[in-house]
Amino acid sequence: MDRDLGRKQYGDEGYAKEELVAELGACFLAADLGFEPMPETKHAAYIQSWLQVLKDDKRFIFSAASHAQKAVEYIHNLQCP
Repeated sequence: MDRDLGRKQYGDEGYAKEELVAELGACFLAADLGFEPMPETKHAAYIQSWLQVLKDDKRFIFSAASHAQKAVEYIHNLQCP
């Protein structure tokens, strides 16, 4: 999707931002397809990193949701040209 969220290495803030975008996209796509997301135990560590990102940038949730929606639209367009 050609976005730069500042990821330099595994586990850094940019990585957490990208993971939040990916998770939101997965939830959006699951909702479109009628699936219910299945939480896993390892998700707690991801959520902790997302909370830090959101504390540092209170508006990032809007940016993340926008990036996620664009990715979902891209996937939909691949399926329904």
